Amino acid sequence: MIFVDYGGSIFPVIPHAPWNGIHLADLVMPFFLFLVGISLALVYKRRPHRRTQATWKAFVRSLQLFILGILLQGGYFHGITSLTYGVDIQSIRWFGVLQRISIGYIVAALCEIWLPTLRWKQMGFIRSYYWHWFVAAVLLAIHSGLLYGLYVPDWQFDVSAATSSLPPIDSGNVYKVNCSVRGDLGPACNSAGMIDRYILGLDHLYKKPVYRNLKECNMSSTGQVSDSSPSWCHAPFDPEGILSSITAAVSCIIGLQYGHILAHLEDHRGRINHWLGFSVSFLALGWFLAILGIPPNKSLYTVSYMLLSSAASGITFMALYVLVDVYGHRRLTSALEWMGKHSLSIFVLVSSNLAVIAIQGFYWRKPENNIIHLIVSRFHQK
Repeated sequence: MIFVDYGGSIFPVIPHAPWNGIHLADLVMPFFLFLVGISLALVYKRRPHRRTQATWKAFVRSLQLFILGILLQGGYFHGITSLTYGVDIQSIRWFGVLQRISIGYIVAALCEIWLPTLRWKQMGFIRSYYWHWFVAAVLLAIHSGLLYGLYVPDWQFDVSAATSSLPPIDSGNVYKVNCSVRGDLGPACNSAGMIDRYILGLDHLYKKPVYRNLKECNMSSTGQVSDSSPSWCHAPFDPEGILSSITAAVSCIIGLQYGHILAHLEDHRGRINHWLGFSVSFLALGWFLAILGIPPNKSLYTVSYMLLSSAASGITFMALYVLVDVYGHRRLTSALEWMGKHSLSIFVLVSSNLAVIAIQGFYWRKPENNIIHLIVSRFHQK
């Protein structure tokens, strides 16, 4: 995620796909969710006797992640170009990366704590955890039903006159997006955005959505959307919104199944064969849905995207397992192991820009003569 955030503007293949499609950055969030599921399978390898107490602890952990996410991505820290802090509650962003992880965490934890399971040695992993798969199927059905079934009417939003010169309505700063459609998966008229606008409010959504990089929006190198662009290019949209969090939780449930294999099987071949079977199945089904017309889309977290990203997560995890556990090349991944042990601390330092500000604080004679400014200016000149 650090590499994506700070290298995305330098290497074009890294940043998020403007809308449909999968780039390197689009795999970061599913990998997080996948590993959350695996970790829960190890934590609850033995079913807790006091389920109510275990549930309470899971809710507390989930709430802590959610609140920390609001603090980090709600706008409290203003960035490396400003030494101020604080946020207007009227415009705070409620959903974000850690909030999504907290939602997936609590869903997977509740499945592991409360849902009945059968003996996997007699039934196999799929049938042993059929209630988990049932919950995943229900969540996917709810997501697809709302995404394709809800009617999206025309809508309006307020844009600051300083950022846009679109023709206003009634001499104000309110601009209109024409929709009146059902089942649209475009950036302007999808039901995911409508749900967030109604429940969270426009002021609490992400202000710089990735779809601004589409050709229609004609965004300049300074990050400004052209005034001749469609009105929806200026509107906020949250890629970690309410509807997309439903399918994101399924990524955790899938990771949970990989974790069950790790926790209950002891031989390498058995683990790898099961993981490979899952990964190939998800990959084939994801491509099949994409061919049928369900595009892989990270912002909407479509079913095809969830399956393809889960396959990528499983294959990557399996490759690292073979490298480290089977062949014993642990030194090659020692840096990754250290980052994994301190992942939340690193995320806090980077997301709040505290790490960058600390490095930026060392300069030669003038504040602008620091290593961060040097690196950024060199690459932007190229």
